[in-house]
Amino acid sequence: MTRRAHLDVRDRTAVITGAASGMGAEAARRLAARGARVALVDRNAEGLESVARDLRGRGHTTHTVDLTSDDAVTEMAAEITASHPRVQSLVTCAGSSMLGDIDQLTMDEMRWLMDVNLWGTVNVTKALLPALRREPAAHITHLVSIYGLAAPAGRIPYAMSKFAVRGFTEALRHELERTSVTVGAVYPAGVKTGIILHGRYAAAVDPDVAARAAAAQAAMYHTEPGDAAERIVQATIRRRARTMIGREAHLVDVLSRVTPTRYWSAMRRPLKEAVDTTTPAA
Repeated sequence: MTRRAHLDVRDRTAVITGAASGMGAEAARRLAARGARVALVDRNAEGLESVARDLRGRGHTTHTVDLTSDDAVTEMAAEITASHPRVQSLVTCAGSSMLGDIDQLTMDEMRWLMDVNLWGTVNVTKALLPALRREPAAHITHLVSIYGLAAPAGRIPYAMSKFAVRGFTEALRHELERTSVTVGAVYPAGVKTGIILHGRYAAAVDPDVAARAAAAQAAMYHTEPGDAAERIVQATIRRRARTMIGREAHLVDVLSRVTPTRYWSAMRRPLKEAVDTTTPAA
């Protein structure tokens, strides 16, 4: 495999989705500190403006958009390319979660999460790919998840969406292998963002039970968003195809390959409370 040159991000534009908070916001700060111009994308306009005020340098822009809307994403891509003639990287951090087992979830609830996590990622990538192709060197970084490596009980729609993002990322990398655009996936495990605490749960799940499960999952998170963001930025600059964040991600990666049909036996006990959305709250 031919070694790809690292990106020089100075005076080039990085587009970051999910940039109003968490890893997206932290990645934006780190790229701006390295001299990049940043196009911040999120549904949360207030959050975007707050992050934009923190950024070093000039030329940064904010774009409030629902990534599940084809028309809105097309319009956003036109706005970004008009303001940023040299779009060099795309980092997709936008996403949400959904608690509930198969009997509790409706089809609409599962479709909603797929729209956000999968089709939002595909949508923005497809819309910005022409701009990325114009650069002599460019990179796309998709945030997947540890649950794109191994699928736990109680997280069917989330695991489905993340396995799909993984498949999209790998297939796209192969399609673009003879172009100037490289594609990579990042697999975080246990980053202390608000995704699980502020994510959705099936309407059939008791709110107190959902809160208990979310708190149990959040208690397992150890990586600070800033530390994860630094790994994401390094993966983007170095154009890495695959990056694990957190000890658990490395362990699950190995486990799912060594025993692809039995890894749940090892994961079941530590995740017991986090995936339980049926036992009544005390």
